[in-house]
Amino acid sequence: MSIKRFRVVISCCLLCVSAGSLWADAPSVTQALRLTPIQSDIDFDRPTPAAAAKCTLKVETSGRQSGWTVRAEDQTLLRRFIDTNDDNKVDLWCYFKDGVEVYRDIDADYNGKADQYRWLGTAGTRWGLDQDEDGEIESWKVISAEEVSSEIVAALRTRDAARYQRLLLSPSELARLGVGSQQKRELAKQLEQARADFASLAKEQKSVNEKTEWLHFGANLPGVVPAGTDGTTKDIHVYENVVAVIESDGQHSQVPIGTLVLVDNAWRAIDLPVGIQQGQASTISGGFFFASSRSATRPPADSGDGTDQWQKWIKELEDVDQQLLRAKTPAEQGQLNAQRANVIERLIEALPADQRETWIKQFADTVSAAIQSGQYPDGVMRLKRFYDQVEREVSDKELRAYVKFRYISADYGRKLNESINDPKADMAAIQKQWLKDLADYANTYPDTPDAAEAMLQLAIAEEFAGNDTDARRWYQRIVSNFPEDRRAKKATGALTRLASVGKVIGIRGTRTTGRSIDLTSYRGNVVLIHYWATWCEPCKEELKLLEAARTKYEAKGFRLIGVSLDNDEAALKRYLQTKRLAWPQIHEEGGLDGRLANELGILTLPTMLLIGEDGKVVERSLHAAEVDTKVGELLK
Repeated sequence: MSIKRFRVVISCCLLCVSAGSLWADAPSVTQALRLTPIQSDIDFDRPTPAAAAKCTLKVETSGRQSGWTVRAEDQTLLRRFIDTNDDNKVDLWCYFKDGVEVYRDIDADYNGKADQYRWLGTAGTRWGLDQDEDGEIESWKVISAEEVSSEIVAALRTRDAARYQRLLLSPSELARLGVGSQQKRELAKQLEQARADFASLAKEQKSVNEKTEWLHFGANLPGVVPAGTDGTTKDIHVYENVVAVIESDGQHSQVPIGTLVLVDNAWRAIDLPVGIQQGQASTISGGFFFASSRSATRPPADSGDGTDQWQKWIKELEDVDQQLLRAKTPAEQGQLNAQRANVIERLIEALPADQRETWIKQFADTVSAAIQSGQYPDGVMRLKRFYDQVEREVSDKELRAYVKFRYISADYGRKLNESINDPKADMAAIQKQWLKDLADYANTYPDTPDAAEAMLQLAIAEEFAGNDTDARRWYQRIVSNFPEDRRAKKATGALTRLASVGKVIGIRGTRTTGRSIDLTSYRGNVVLIHYWATWCEPCKEELKLLEAARTKYEAKGFRLIGVSLDNDEAALKRYLQTKRLAWPQIHEEGGLDGRLANELGILTLPTMLLIGEDGKVVERSLHAAEVDTKVGELLK
């Protein structure tokens, strides 16, 4: 559609107008900036009148998508209002913070009213659904465990029972969770009680008031209840003993959230936030691994009420985190990350030995992440000293292994970052040391959770280097040592793929059109299986070569099947609207961690397999440049 013909209707938020009733011509910047998100808790850029006067608005098009884009004087994106289906009506309202999209209202059924709300970028992962299009979220399609804890605090603060109830495990989700019949009955009763009692609990509790702010999420690592445990039919991902650290009237305390379980892409609560006591922790019942007698970390003793020093440290952590969000230079980021590490170390030293685990892990996690992101390169020596101290003083082998893995990962990440600006960097030596560190780790801590990740990294590296025998050895160790780990599925599939040449494999799924597809029905044809995703630029560049091969050889019996490993089905469908592909596309939820990727251990994109007329694999790792030659040879 040409820009001259583009006359878009923006109908959302405060305006709520119908098609054709607004802005026959381009809106002004003021009109565009007047629109605000439907959901109220969005932190997005709001230019001052003086800054708004220097903003620009123009039409931008990409394929079938067109829309108004508002940019600040320095060209930083502020707003984007998009028509994705070429019907001259806006169906995406996008809002930005510091040039990053943080939120969008979505009209998925193209009727002029938003029915989905997504938090993006630095704002989190929430994805809410609004079936009746009244502006109120009825369910969460995606929400992280951290965001569940924040939402529960918000529900307590506003005494909003509906807001709390949409965080609870629903009856349909409970039915497909996979728990045994007895536990299913117990959970159903527990959930029913939680729905009934929240309103009175919110009214009676005193810890959360209208000024309360959520600060931090507290929990140990999530765990997995493997299928077959007490009648479970699926692996169940669980967070036990979750707490939310809050601030009320300048005082810090904890809200016991309890147990969270993962269903699809959303974490769910299963119980009331019972036992809320300001400045204290509470035990939580109803857990999957055990009825917990452990309590969350208590504040260290101090003069007076015992929480003064604890509150100062938590407040200091909060202040540092806020400053990190605003820090612009590497020097600022490094200084603040060092300051944050100082506070956590003081917390660890003040706690009894049996209550240090959470903070030891947080130190290792945050310092390692800061090093790998380039925000704290000097932290690698500090993390090494911290690990040496943990190795000397901590008896828990898994905790020592936890810190060690984050140290070696940080050291490797720092070297990679430095090599970017160092033309003399010896990448082969860096990679060799990384693989040695991983192998040492996997052999020293073969049964700890991170060993599965170390083995997977080793297997991938060996496979890419063409060392199939060593790759198989590491994949097999994952399967043998961690049969219930999610990486075991990937490793099992990789073993199948590595041994697939000359064998018949099975690929089946559902096309984007809704029809089922099975590779067996293609017997008698030469078939290319193309694993790809819309976020993979090399994958999309290959589509022209694949289309050329299809055009050249289709009449001779050549067929293409695309397997999309997109996480976002809507993104895939939008892409296919603009780039119509003449061959079927299979898609399921899960992306690179889903069934379609795991069955053959697909590790990177693009990946292509070539299947002969007899249904047997001819090539298990084909490059796009080889397609014409290989297909031509098979069809002679």
